[in-house]
Amino acid sequence: MTDTARARKLADRVREVVAEALEKRIKDPRLGFITVTDARVTGDLQHATVFYTVFGDDTERASTAAALESAKGVLRSEVGKRTGIRLTPTLEFIADALPETAAQMAELLTKAHEKDAQVAALANGKQYAGDADPYKKPATPADEDDEDDDA
Repeated sequence: MTDTARARKLADRVREVVAEALEKRIKDPRLGFITVTDARVTGDLQHATVFYTVFGDDTERASTAAALESAKGVLRSEVGKRTGIRLTPTLEFIADALPETAAQMAELLTKAHEKDAQVAALANGKQYAGDADPYKKPATPADEDDEDDDA
């Protein structure tokens, strides 16, 4: 039986510990401008996956990945010391694709906005083919009185 609340709490703590250790303890020059975005721990608390982003180009991302791989043991021991659990989870670092996905989404939204503007420009000054409101509405008592006056 797994305790998902405990796994979430441990994942939050792992994220905090790793981020702080990267900022203050790891002095590797290959380590770029890194941000720890998320951490997830398996239900048995044995494995932790840490997601990160790096500001820069592909060479900086590759060098940061190498620096994280070499600092994995130090970071794991720091997590073990600061969490106080019996078995320290193994750490796996995965580059987060969130910034690229967000940039792609923003580009798609810009294209959709441009298309909407084109459609609005085409519709400007045009009239409906039929009634402005093609949907039938139920008659109200005021409408029935108006019909009786016409007769």
